Amino acid sequence: MASWFECKVRYDKLQENGAVKKVTDTFLVDSLSITEAVARITKEQAPFISGDFIVSSAKSTKIAEIFRDDSADKWYLVKVAFITIDEKTAAEKKSTSLILVAGNNFKHAYDNFMDGMKGTMADFEIVSIAETAYLDVYGADLSGNSESAQG
Repeated sequence: MASWFECKVRYDKLQENGAVKKVTDTFLVDSLSITEAVARITKEQAPFISGDFIVSSAKSTKIAEIFRDDSADKWYLVKVAFITIDEKTAAEKKSTSLILVAGNNFKHAYDNFMDGMKGTMADFEIVSIAETAYLDVYGADLSGNSESAQG
C-alpha cells in the first residue's frame, strides 16, 4: 500500500518581467518515510530548479488511492463516503476515504473519478471535490528511476 507524503519546495523563480520571486511548489511523493520523501523530492526537483532550494515542509497524507490521467494538468482531492449496513443493527454506516484524481477541470475530475469507481461493488457518495495545489505526483521509485505521474 502506498504512503503518500506532501512535500513543499521553496526556491527563487525568475519571473517573465525579469524579477526574482520566492515561490513554493507542492508535490505528492510515494515513500516509506518522511526522510525518504524529502530525499526523493530533492532528487526529482534538482534538474528543474536553477540555484538553491529547500524542502520547506513534508507531511504524511491520508490519501488512499490515486486515479491518474496523463492528459490532465490538475489534481483534485475527492472525499468519498463508502456506505455499509451494520448487520446487527441494520444501521447505515459511512466511512470516508480521500482519493486524488487528475483532471483538467472539475467536470473532468468528476468523470475520471466515476470512471475509476466503475468496478466498485460498494455504495458510495461524493462528499466533496476540491482542486489541490499539487504540481506533480511521484509514484513509487521501484527501479531507481523516477516515475512521474504528471496529470
